[in-house]
Amino acid sequence: MKYRPLSDTGVFVSELCLGTMTFGGNASIWSAIGGLDQPAATALVHAALDAGVNFIDTANVYAAGESETMVGKAIKGRRHEIVLATKVRGRMGPGPNQVGLTRLHILESVEASLKRLGTDYIDLYQIHRGDPLTNLEDTLRALDDLVREGKVRYLGCSNLEAWVLMKALGISMAQRLERFRCSQSYYSLVGRELERHTIPLLEDEGLGLLVWSPLAGGFLSGKFTRAGGDETARRAKFDFPPVNKEKGFRVLDVLSTVAARHGASVARVALAWLLAQDVVTSVIIGARRPAQLEDNLKAVDLVLTAEDLGALDEVSKIEPEYPAWMDSLGSDRRPGERRY
Repeated sequence: MKYRPLSDTGVFVSELCLGTMTFGGNASIWSAIGGLDQPAATALVHAALDAGVNFIDTANVYAAGESETMVGKAIKGRRHEIVLATKVRGRMGPGPNQVGLTRLHILESVEASLKRLGTDYIDLYQIHRGDPLTNLEDTLRALDDLVREGKVRYLGCSNLEAWVLMKALGISMAQRLERFRCSQSYYSLVGRELERHTIPLLEDEGLGLLVWSPLAGGFLSGKFTRAGGDETARRAKFDFPPVNKEKGFRVLDVLSTVAARHGASVARVALAWLLAQDVVTSVIIGARRPAQLEDNLKAVDLVLTAEDLGALDEVSKIEPEYPAWMDSLGSDRRPGERRY
């Protein structure tokens, strides 16, 4: 396993992070995603830790808190080995204030997460997405309080538009509040829209990037072709995140060629492509079976050639949108000028 710095925190996290959205929820809609019981979840956690993974990500909404509870039980006795991340924002009950990024909901949620996880601190506390009904400064002050109280070590965000993330960073700087150190975002060979605005922002501001759904909800797992796919797979039951299937299958064609060249699985190559991107801090992998986890973990040892990367980049690239295509003209570009 290799490790990368989490922004400028000085903390190093494994290139692969164990995602736990597959834990719990056997009697709910979450069963389509995972539905793992405690023994299966514990086995995956221990296998990941034994392979050198030191980064685990969960969220309070995963299986309505059940995932956090299962993670807490699985890491008992090994908490000191782990950079533990969870999230806040989603609905945790029927009441009108049991959702969002208000101070009220954040403070209630962090206490509940700490109890479920069986720990007295969270290493990385992330807002799961934005809340347009709540004053952003109120949210940031509540999060800052958690850091000052020692309940949270670092802050992160997820699924924010670039302008909202930049606004948050500006408020934190102006008010001397603890700032977001990373963004957890969807990024894959069939979902590269993050490159338009967010990745340039992350690079400019020195934030880390944690990638969720690197296999596009299983589309890049190797289980799907133009002729059909595995009906038992998660993607067959839960068609998310959105994928342009026509383009996606062209990407899979190239992935299959590269995979055959290396004697590797399609999924492993898709993960290796992400790990080859300088902006990426850690890639979040989720699994339901030990064999899936074992294959994903091997991605850290797969080094793609320049030919591989070029072919994958060409088939998966996004077309520039305005004003990006204006900058690409370059008629008045100065020597050494950076292209955003």
